[in-house]
Amino acid sequence: MNRLVILLKALADDNRLKILEMLLRGDLCAGALAHRLGISRAAVSQHLQILSNAGLINGERRGRWMHYMVDKGALEEVSRMLVEMMRPRKDVELICLKGLPMAREIFDKRRLDKMCMDCCQRPEKLKGKPSECSPEQIKECHGDKKGHPCVASKEGEKREDV
Repeated sequence: MNRLVILLKALADDNRLKILEMLLRGDLCAGALAHRLGISRAAVSQHLQILSNAGLINGERRGRWMHYMVDKGALEEVSRMLVEMMRPRKDVELICLKGLPMAREIFDKRRLDKMCMDCCQRPEKLKGKPSECSPEQIKECHGDKKGHPCVASKEGEKREDV
């Protein structure tokens, strides 16, 4: 997943996407890219460095100039990873969101610790707050897990609602 984040961050700029589009049509040097984009060579150089560090382009010295070309394999890798994300996965349906690998990066620790308490994967299955739901609804929503915050709150343990 980290590789995908690096690639998507590198692609998350209009000028970098334009650079990739131009380089897909043919190899160009930084000066030609700057001229066609209407931005400075220094700006193009920064964009090329980001694309190169992500592994999306390669440079080749030809005489005095460095010419850049797209690594099509890297673009295919992005495509494959995105297609893989779209495939239905049975294991994802049954896990709590805080179990996702990216959860620690996205949520602060305080919110992550309370996530199952204030977040439900299938809220349409619940009629209200988890503490107001029947054991059947909780099981349908979260599976059959002992010690789950929804179940604990039903058994009388104190729970903070956000």
